[in-house]
Amino acid sequence: MFMSENQQLLDLALRVGKKAAELLSARPDILEVSTKSSDVDIVTQMDKASEALIVSSILAERPDDGMIGEEGADRKSTSGITWVIDPLDGTVNYFYGIPGWNVSIAAKDKDGVVAGVVVSPTLNSTWWATRGGGAFHNGKKLTCNDPVELNRTMLATGFAYESEKRALQLQFINTLLPQIRDIRRVGAAAVDLSFVGAGNVDAYFESGLNEWDVAAGGLIAQEAGAIVSQHQIGGQNFTLAAGPHLHQILKNTLGL
Repeated sequence: MFMSENQQLLDLALRVGKKAAELLSARPDILEVSTKSSDVDIVTQMDKASEALIVSSILAERPDDGMIGEEGADRKSTSGITWVIDPLDGTVNYFYGIPGWNVSIAAKDKDGVVAGVVVSPTLNSTWWATRGGGAFHNGKKLTCNDPVELNRTMLATGFAYESEKRALQLQFINTLLPQIRDIRRVGAAAVDLSFVGAGNVDAYFESGLNEWDVAAGGLIAQEAGAIVSQHQIGGQNFTLAAGPHLHQILKNTLGL
């Protein structure tokens, strides 16, 4: 059976993502922890082992592809395809034994992300999408919640690791909280974005995300009908995801 290139990329991402999730599920009793951007922005030996597994597995089948990984993978593409990898999204959750951590793998071409996979074994969930091919959760096609009014909004959010950035983020949350249903804090951006696509939350708003945080989950949300946008405010990059009706309301409410 013929598979389009996007489907081939998706198939590879699914296979490799599940293999990395199995590796991470065998959590060692002792985690070797170091810090990155701040004292609370941590990385473990399992983040690095997962990224090494993902990169080597993809390159074994597609040696000309590029790589961008949170833990340092940096390889220029000669094929036109570059993989964007978060080998352990939600490292702090993983460290504390809190569900929601995941493996996030996306493939992009010159026009953007073409395939994305998010695998979260602690949630018994795999989300995936291809550009123009829709989004799915454990095989079920997804549609985001739309239209949703502000007073009925369940908002997922998170906070930057750097304490000085949190004050601005809290200003936005203080503006929204009296006007919405409630907020939820998962602790893993790829799952938050996938939740928007699946209708588990109505919207997601967070600052300080990197490309590997958004690539796969953003495509999943978009293919489920959501709008995912980036906004520069006060020297920070904010990500907003929601169905079209609510997305415009949130932009207006927050002055984006």
